[in-house]
Amino acid sequence: MTLPAEASDRYLAAFEEVADGKGRPAWLRRLRDEAKERFVATGFPSVKNEDWKYTSVAGIEERRFGLAPPGDGGLSPSDVAGHLPGGAAGNVLVFANGRYRADLSVRRPLPPGVHLGSLSEALSGGGDGLVPYFSRSPANAFTDLNTMLMEDGVFLHVGKEVEVPEPIHLLFLTSGGERPVMAHPRNVIVAGEGSRVTVVERYAGLSDAGCLVNAVTDIAAGRSATVVHYRLQEDGPDAYHIASLRARQGTGSRFAAHSVSLGARLSRSDVHAVLDGEGAECLLNGLYLGNGEQHVDHFTTIDHAKPEGSSREYYRGILNGRSRGVFRGRVVVRKDAQKTDARQSNRNLLLSREAEADSRPQLEIQADDVKCTHGATVGPLDEEKVFYMRSRGIDESSARGLLAYAFAADILRRFDLPDVRRTFEEKLLAWLPGAGGIREFLHEPE
Repeated sequence: MTLPAEASDRYLAAFEEVADGKGRPAWLRRLRDEAKERFVATGFPSVKNEDWKYTSVAGIEERRFGLAPPGDGGLSPSDVAGHLPGGAAGNVLVFANGRYRADLSVRRPLPPGVHLGSLSEALSGGGDGLVPYFSRSPANAFTDLNTMLMEDGVFLHVGKEVEVPEPIHLLFLTSGGERPVMAHPRNVIVAGEGSRVTVVERYAGLSDAGCLVNAVTDIAAGRSATVVHYRLQEDGPDAYHIASLRARQGTGSRFAAHSVSLGARLSRSDVHAVLDGEGAECLLNGLYLGNGEQHVDHFTTIDHAKPEGSSREYYRGILNGRSRGVFRGRVVVRKDAQKTDARQSNRNLLLSREAEADSRPQLEIQADDVKCTHGATVGPLDEEKVFYMRSRGIDESSARGLLAYAFAADILRRFDLPDVRRTFEEKLLAWLPGAGGIREFLHEPE
């Protein structure tokens, strides 16, 4: 669908603000121009598009989002501290409305062979090695919009056989202004052969004002590399959050993507992992929480392109109020990807009669020597279990909360970082009804 004239003029004006940034390479302007042409020609996806059948982005098209004005946005170190795990000991890169804030970031020494910095800095030096990541598929209207309007993000390169001992934290904060703001962060993470690195991305809104966060993260894991990626999305209640995570894996590499989504009026997370080397392993592990009128959508693809790959995909959603959860997970096994072992599971827990979940797990198998399974469930709490717990002296609210907590804990237990896992557990406890009773049962202080 062609972009309406008013919206086209608005986004083209924003494009002119960022497209000719000083010191940016010519190849970036060319890719921006190409993305602009595609975006203006096709516009935002509609529910007639099969990939967006259950998610309308009309609210994004109708809002008059603009780039944030220059300045610090009124952020302080306390804003940063409140959005990091208590034990965060590694590097912390902070972005405000999509722009790097060196004054709020924490930089510590890294092993030789590791480059960590803002993407804008890397592009100022030419950044020819970044071209493949800006032209990587799959592309859609939102990744094109990101290419058009991105101002900054993270560039991380880990050299061959280098291990980064501490997690690297990336904090993206969005603050409101006189008009709804939009930010389009772009992150590139490259892990060389035999390297190991853990990255924690966190997105948070500092006000209830409407905003659009449209983030793209590209990850390349070389031969025998290990990349662990965490993502927590807790934008404000009137925010729209669109995220694309694209990973390509080499032979014998290991990639794990853990996510928790609990913020935003509408959120959509696309994950596309290509196992492009023999014996590659991939884990997608996600939890999403919805309340009120929230709409939470996850669209995942795991593409087994080479033999003897292994993938595990576990997503669980807890939905309350009139919220709606959407999960569509595709596992593709190419013709030559023999001896693939793939498992996929999506389970949804409905805490109210008005909550809704749509689940569409898919297997597309072109090889014959494979082990692939998938499954999906949608339903309320088991009333027999609630009755049993009440018969043991637990009040109804706490009983329901404990059962929902146990349902979600199956996802959180796979988080290998204790500080990150505790942070997410606290977020879950604060979100669930009957939190006080749950804490008491778990022997945790209020």
